[in-house]
Amino acid sequence: MAFERNSSVANAGIHLDSPLRSLALRDPRLAEFVGNASRLVFSRIVDLCLDEQVNALLLAGDLYDGEQTSMKTARFLAEQLRRLDSADIKVFIIRGNHDALSKITKELVLPENVHLFGGRADAVEVPRDRGERPIAIHGLSFAKPQAPESLLAKYRPPFAGVVNIGLMHTSLDGSPPHDVYAPCSTADLLASGFRYWALGHIHKRSATEGPCAVVMPGIPQGRDVGEHGPKSVTLASVLDDGSITMEERIVSLAQFERVAVDASGVASWSDLAARIEKALGEATSRSASDHLVARLGVSGVTSIAWNIRRDADLLRTEAEARAERIGNAWIEKIDIDCRRPVVDSTESADPVEALRRTMSDEVVGSEAFRTEADGIVNDLLSQLPPECRRSLAPDDTGLDLLIGRLASEGSEEVLARFAAGSAQEVR
Repeated sequence: MAFERNSSVANAGIHLDSPLRSLALRDPRLAEFVGNASRLVFSRIVDLCLDEQVNALLLAGDLYDGEQTSMKTARFLAEQLRRLDSADIKVFIIRGNHDALSKITKELVLPENVHLFGGRADAVEVPRDRGERPIAIHGLSFAKPQAPESLLAKYRPPFAGVVNIGLMHTSLDGSPPHDVYAPCSTADLLASGFRYWALGHIHKRSATEGPCAVVMPGIPQGRDVGEHGPKSVTLASVLDDGSITMEERIVSLAQFERVAVDASGVASWSDLAARIEKALGEATSRSASDHLVARLGVSGVTSIAWNIRRDADLLRTEAEARAERIGNAWIEKIDIDCRRPVVDSTESADPVEALRRTMSDEVVGSEAFRTEADGIVNDLLSQLPPECRRSLAPDDTGLDLLIGRLASEGSEEVLARFAAGSAQEVR
């Protein structure tokens, strides 16, 4: 967050040089674009500070994404901070869990305008013009990557007659995709006596206004479809009476979105391609960011369902060509959930339909299959990071649903390989 004579801008973790491993496997070119976007967005935040003539920029942790060793990143960060230094704009930073892992955090020489809070709570007064209400910034950095307990009690009490603003890196009340770090309830922050809390860690924006404002601005540049939608920082104004107003400012360069494509009733490849282009075009026009990164969800009952599944690689190539034609649109992935029309007769002569019935009735529904599938899925889940495991299978019911979905999808993929017809027949 940063604030001007009477205003401020807030943002959470930048995650410079986030590895984007899964995205790189699917599309190295897109991974490079999104990876560079985090730097460009940080430059945009600095531009915003300069344009608004703010007094300070507050960064609530996770500038980096772990054990960062790239000195190129260090030089970039130092250059951006010097731009603020030249404009006499202060920068206040706390270390988050990712920063605590970073080697750059310990080696980077910061400009004089930057105050990096240490592992003990501290408070710094922000220079203000004579007659303006004084402002104090309170902060506390992670000394280690883990912080299982609340840090609130370690902060200094609010100063009397001062607008007290706190910087904290916390999982707050909790968020399913995020691990627990320095948990602290919103109610506790509201009762702290501070006027404003600028938070970091959770990547989705949330804001509570009132006598005490609590703002989790979220990540300013999404990195995958789980961080979908436009991303922003918060411009907060400190008024003469000490009250604070807030304004969300979108800064994201690339916006991840799930884009639904209804394939119901399509009878040819060209018809499907046209629907993809239409859905992409509409989503791009709605995007609040410069670029759209789309995960296409192609679904519906269609006679070419199995052709779509079998030739998913060709469909992606087709979708990428349509995205390039639209401009500023990228295809991150295509999820396919298409089905052929149900054949009423159980005596159908179609051998693929007969195989479908066998797989559904005798294989997927059997106890032996469930036992085998349960073991395989649990083994795969154990190899994923904790946050991914909780997202995919939060409990036993979630595990059952996951196995059922995987079995259904797997059956359709197998049937697609046996389905009659060729790619040429539907184009």
